[in-house]
Amino acid sequence: MRHLTPALNNVHSALDVLNDLRNSPRGTLRLNVPVVAARFFLLPIVNAFMAAYPDITLEVVVDNNFVDVFASGCDAGIRYGERLEQDMIAVPIGPRTQRFAVAASPSYLARRGVPAHPRDLLEHACLRGRFLSGAMHPWEFERDGQKLTVEPSGPLIITPTVADIAVSAAVAGHGIIYLFEEWLEPYLEAGQLVPVLQDWWQRFPGPFLYFSGRRHMPAPLRAFVDFIQTPD
Repeated sequence: MRHLTPALNNVHSALDVLNDLRNSPRGTLRLNVPVVAARFFLLPIVNAFMAAYPDITLEVVVDNNFVDVFASGCDAGIRYGERLEQDMIAVPIGPRTQRFAVAASPSYLARRGVPAHPRDLLEHACLRGRFLSGAMHPWEFERDGQKLTVEPSGPLIITPTVADIAVSAAVAGHGIIYLFEEWLEPYLEAGQLVPVLQDWWQRFPGPFLYFSGRRHMPAPLRAFVDFIQTPD
């Protein structure tokens, strides 16, 4: 198989030359994205891109694990800055700042009290997340330049792909939840959850589309990169 690789690369390059000659590129674009991207900001981008490039087949793989997207057969991925490899090209996509929010139901807070400091969470029931790698999702906080990480415990541990289970448990009064603010906003607005430690919520840079700078860029990926960089 090894001796076939140069020939296959030549075929792909030739196809991309043909793509460049067409008015509209065609082919398949495979993206590896986390759940939060698929749920909260990717949908309008996907719809607009599909309308602009009807000859491109877009395959979206939703995966919160930090896999090698290229080894898995994807052309590009969406991740946050701390998870990007040094030799990757990164292009901003989606919201440019986000926050992790902490919240609990009114019934839980009436029963257990309201934490006044992140360290108080060690005395509370907390609904936590664990990556498939086995690592626990850290609860990180920041205020006035002070940063700290808390590792609370609680009655429920979920993988991030099923975070709605934790949200449901929080609404039902089983504990305190730590999750993307976008995920909790509808429940906060409805009064089903109450913000906790709001002045400690950590703000962080938004996600990036990343891809290898060492590879030939397929025409569908080039079209997508140009698309997300085009001003509205």
